[in-house]
Amino acid sequence: MSSDLPPAAPPKPKSERWGTRVGLVLAVAGNAVGLGNFLRFPAQAAQNGGGAFLLPYLIAFVLMGLPILWVEWAIGRHGGQYGHHSSPGMFARLGRSSWLKYVGVFGLFTNLTVAAYYCYIESWTLAYVYHSLVGTFAETPATEFFPAYLGTTAASITSVPVEAFAWFIVTLGLNTWLLSRGLVKGIEMAAKIGMPLLLGFGAVLAIKGLMLGPGDPGVVQSPMVGLNFVWEPQLAGLSNPSTWLAAAGQVFFTLSVGMGSIHCYAAYLREKDDIALNATSAGAVNEFVEVILGGSILIPIATAYLGLQAVQAATAGGSGFGLGFLTLPTLFGQWGWFAPIAGAMWFGLLFFAGITSSLAMGQPVLAFLQDEFAVRRDRAALCFGAATLLLGSMAVILYPGGAFDEFDFWTGTFSLIVFALAEVLIFGWIFGIDRGWAEITKGADLRLPTLYRLVIKYVTPLFILLVLVGAMIQPSASWGEAFAQLFGGQGWPFAPGSVIGKILHVGDKEGWFNAAGGVTPVFVKDLTRIVLLTVFASIAALVWKAFQGRNLASAGGEK
Repeated sequence: MSSDLPPAAPPKPKSERWGTRVGLVLAVAGNAVGLGNFLRFPAQAAQNGGGAFLLPYLIAFVLMGLPILWVEWAIGRHGGQYGHHSSPGMFARLGRSSWLKYVGVFGLFTNLTVAAYYCYIESWTLAYVYHSLVGTFAETPATEFFPAYLGTTAASITSVPVEAFAWFIVTLGLNTWLLSRGLVKGIEMAAKIGMPLLLGFGAVLAIKGLMLGPGDPGVVQSPMVGLNFVWEPQLAGLSNPSTWLAAAGQVFFTLSVGMGSIHCYAAYLREKDDIALNATSAGAVNEFVEVILGGSILIPIATAYLGLQAVQAATAGGSGFGLGFLTLPTLFGQWGWFAPIAGAMWFGLLFFAGITSSLAMGQPVLAFLQDEFAVRRDRAALCFGAATLLLGSMAVILYPGGAFDEFDFWTGTFSLIVFALAEVLIFGWIFGIDRGWAEITKGADLRLPTLYRLVIKYVTPLFILLVLVGAMIQPSASWGEAFAQLFGGQGWPFAPGSVIGKILHVGDKEGWFNAAGGVTPVFVKDLTRIVLLTVFASIAALVWKAFQGRNLASAGGEK
């Protein structure tokens, strides 16, 4: 009898549980609150019409973000009752088909591969805390320090930045140690310490930044101009499909949905623990941090010293990394004695935002090894650390060649959307919306609108599908111009950053080798993709092995 068939009654769940509801909410909120809240969100707002971005963003949050949160919490708690704390086992329990467990491979693949480069970014913030306190940026401008730190000053596709690599190892070691301590003593403790400090640092910086005035050294414009830009709706931008796609895409980044980490956290709940309120609370905390704090620090401070037009130019591409790591450390230099403290607070809050997210990425991998292969937690943590170090080293060494960007796009963007679409369809159509809604509302203190039954089954999948299609065919010109070219017989102008554009190497003028016989960034891109596909296939093989062993054991028990 196949183990994919749900038994009549679930076995007794494992004893490891969250210590408190507050700790759980902070841990889940910490998972969602990441670097994107303070860097990507302000940049996306600046590039997509400021306040005009907020309306489609909130609509996407209500119709897509919240439903996915509830679905992932429900899948996680349901799977946890059968002893599954990682997505392959959870999805095997949602239907009678054996292939469902392979959908859960995304929940392991995404967490492992995102952690590989995310911990590297996280290490930058820790290094910048140190350099802010010792006054490095008072002597060396951040615009000069950052390229040297990453080893991108030379014209090469490879680099071995010694200091950056050392900080990466330190950061990864801290993550591994905290994961080895377990849910309560490791992850929950980090969230209880990190989240309050993050909120405190953010509040201080926001207040200080908004108090800047024309009389202060270096100030050229009121920071309120930047704040008004973020909040004031510009209705003309609502007609642009790119604004809606950017807003919907940001919801994935901000909530950390489509990864498998929320499933894992929810699996450690008890059968009748409230998931409706917990999920909504975690989402609300994240939105507060992103919209209120995230929108009140980077853009207003940068606007005060650079002007709004310069800020919009600096956020081209929508990442915000340039402002966060190159510009802000220099601007803090105008704050006198408070400059090193402000720098430490800014990069400190980014570090806490990062580590609470990276811990959430590690837990599903540990849970899979513990559940399916009976690996001790400390050894599972070491396995995660070793795998992350191996993959992360590739992102570090081949950073100039574009490996880092390939990791970010394929694992931190595309995989999230694909997995989210799959899980919502499976939950609403295979598991069934009746059983699904009963699972979401079981033990709930918060009464959810029954309208969301239809939203989860029809609206949310359609929303995600539109995001996926938009990401695949994003044009290099405006959407109107793209359709004009298509109907004019000139073909569709795929943007280099679209999924199809990346697959076809749109904009790349060289092959794997240049005229001198050396490898090119195109080679690095394809090599990275091959490595990522190999990792995905390897995880799928482990899932097959785990379930094969379980089936054999079940057969033996029946005999």
